[in-house]
This record gives sequence, structure tokens and C-alpha cells, in this order.
Amino acid sequence: MNLLFLMTDHQRADTIGMVQDGKEVTPNLNQLAAASTVFERAYTTCPLCVPARTALATGVYPTQHGVVCNDWRGTNAGDFKPIHQTLREAGYDVGMIGADHIKLKPALMDRGPFHTIGFQDHPPYLKELGIEPPSMDDYRTDILEDLESGPRKSSFSNYRTGLWPLPAEHFLDMFLAREAVSFVNRKRDKHFALFLYLWAPHPPLCVPEPFHSMFDPDRIDLPENVGVVPEGEPPNRRNGIAARMAETATTEDWRKAWSAHLGLTALADAAVGQVLDAAARGDAKETVTMFMSDHGDHKGQHRMYQKMDMYEPALRVPMMMRIPEGTARRVTTPVTHLDVLPTTLDLLGLPAPEGGDGRSLASSVRDGDALTDVPVYAQYSGGGGISDIRRAVVRGRYKYVWSTDDQVELFDLEEDPLEMVNLAGDVGHREEEEEMHGLCRAWAEEHGDWVRL
Repeated sequence: MNLLFLMTDHQRADTIGMVQDGKEVTPNLNQLAAASTVFERAYTTCPLCVPARTALATGVYPTQHGVVCNDWRGTNAGDFKPIHQTLREAGYDVGMIGADHIKLKPALMDRGPFHTIGFQDHPPYLKELGIEPPSMDDYRTDILEDLESGPRKSSFSNYRTGLWPLPAEHFLDMFLAREAVSFVNRKRDKHFALFLYLWAPHPPLCVPEPFHSMFDPDRIDLPENVGVVPEGEPPNRRNGIAARMAETATTEDWRKAWSAHLGLTALADAAVGQVLDAAARGDAKETVTMFMSDHGDHKGQHRMYQKMDMYEPALRVPMMMRIPEGTARRVTTPVTHLDVLPTTLDLLGLPAPEGGDGRSLASSVRDGDALTDVPVYAQYSGGGGISDIRRAVVRGRYKYVWSTDDQVELFDLEEDPLEMVNLAGDVGHREEEEEMHGLCRAWAEEHGDWVRL
């Protein structure tokens, strides 16, 4: 079968099916979800682009594959076979459109040939049209990140919002969608595997019309913990990048940020819709379709912005899988990005590489088999280098987060889905805390973690 692998950046899990200002945020993805297996509790392995995407592509946990931060040069990357290489070797016509942000040795592009269109192809496209892209300098903020190697100034997209002054058709994601449609429509004598990596709704929150005006900031239903620090939050959380990025924001700022984020999410949904339509006109009956994001975004919840911490808005991701003549269903058992590679290859009838850290979910997608509730794990080790250390495990209703200096959090996600009451240290939950800490420590020891919990 063909593979259509669709991915966004920073998209929150709760945007699927969300209605704001009287409008569906993701009408195309809602339609896909209605014919898919939807994993309602899917987790990224890291709330940061490069570690998460490398783990997803290889099925290997970040401390195993070596890329634990945004290691853009792949200095610490390992030699693990990505799914793209496996499919190419199996005879697929493999296309990669967008920014993969996957770091390996040898590099991903050296494992081809692949059909590739990247972010670097967008500026020449605009130049040919005589278009000068607007500056994004005002949408970035410098923060002194206290790295293990010493302080270093890093630049991050801030919560400022604005209008992208050019037509939406020239926006990066619309450009990428057209390239994806062109790839799907190519005449070929083999099956294809298309990996479309959209940028939206990643900030900067500079949005073209009609998406800029789609959601009135004053009519946004904000989560009740936007701008609110949790009870019992460990002191070091306010030192992290996500907290520092949010410290000056007002409720009005968050309303505008949500409006822009949802506008970009709707733009990404429109781009996805174009590709889904192209596939439906072709060999849709022979296509496995997958959609997910690399991580979410706090958007002011817990008074944090962007990702880079372990709360649900950043750690949970949308994930759905549709197979030919499949049955729509919802799965509430926690799953992880590490499961994507073995599941995809299983659905395509191919063996997964040995040594992976995930499990195949194919029987659930094909036959509706119940999944065993196993722990899922995540790590965060800093943005541009080693700094804030977090390790997390989710099992059933509980979530445990450990950070340096033994500052821990325990949440009951059933009773407290917004994670506003830290149960760590509570006598009534001592057994759960000890058990979850043991799981987290054992996983770290088994996966090459230098941190000793």
C-alpha cells in the first residue's frame, strides 16, 4: 500500500474536533478522524522538535539515539535506520516535503535518494514571483539559557501576533501542500510513501488572511488555567524557558495568541485537506494515511508558552491512522511516538528494524484489538543544549515528572486533567509516587540515560 504521512508542528491534541468562535478549527482532520483509529492519549517522546522527530523516525528513545536537544548539526546523533530508508529499500518512491528535523549519522539525506522539497525552496519560489517576504524579527525574543556548558543567549519565537501581509497561497505551508499534491499526482510504476512535514501552527504567530481573522480573540474559550501556576509546582519550573517566555503575558495577550495559533492550525488543516483530496482522486483505496504532530504547545496554560516542559498541552499530540476499508474507533490507552515506526511498517507488511523501543499498534488499527496499558515515557534535557532536565512517565491515570534536585510532580489525570494539583509528597499517594519513580528510573537506566534518578 501507499503511505501518506502528514505531520504538523506545535499542534495541540485538543484542536481535533475543537470549535471556537462558532467554527470548526480542523474540518478536514475531523473528517479524516471520522474514518480513522484516533489515539486520544498519544504522547511525544520529547516536547522539542529534533529529539521528538528523530525518535519518531527511528522508533528509538532520545537518550538512546543521542539527540536529546535541538542538536541541529547532529553532533551526538547515532546510526539508526529511519523509516524513510526502510521504505526506499523496500522499493517505495519516497518523498519528503517540509522540514524533517531528523538527525542521524550518516545524515538522513545521505540514505536516499528521496524526492525532497524543503524550507530552503520557499524563498526562491517567492523571489521568482518578485515577492519580498516580511521580516519576522519582531516575533522573536532573546533569552539567556543557563546551559550545563555555561550561559548562552538563544532566540525563541514569542507570543506576539500579527498579520502576514501576503496572500495565503504564498505562505510556506500552502507552498509545501502544492508540492505534496504534485508528488502524489506523479505517474509512477511503484507505490509511494510521502512524508509531508508542515510548519504551522509553529510560531511566529504571523498569520495570513483569511486565517488571521478567523477566530475573534474576544470569543475564544480559554482553558481555565491559562496564566495560572499549579499548586505545589516545584520552584525550578519558573526558571525554564517555557515559563520565562510567558512571564509578562496578560490575558489579552493569551487571547490574541490563541486566535493566531488556531488560525495557523486552520491553515495547516486546509493544506492537509488539499493533499487528502489529491490522494482520494488517486489510489486512496491502497493508501495508509497517518496524521500527528511532533509535540503540542502550552499556550499560556500553567503560565507557560511554547513547549519545553512536561504538562499535557505540550506532551500530548494528535494521532490518527486510517487504513483502506478500516473502521473508525477511539483508543484511550496511552501510546507513544515510539510506536509509530513499528505500526507503520506492520500495516505495510514490512518488518521493523530490531532494537526499537515501541510496539506495533497495527492489530488495534486493523481489528480493534484492545491495547495493553503499558507505561509511556518522555524526556526533556534543554533547548539548545543540556539545561533543564525532566523525565516523565504516564501509566493509566497517573503522570510522574522528575527533574534535577529531585523536584517531582505527580498528577491524577482523571481527577485533575488540567494538572493543577501536584500530589507528590502526599501521604495518600505515596505508593503511586514510589511506583512511578521506579518505572522512570528503570527506563532511564535501560536507555543510556546519563541522569541518575
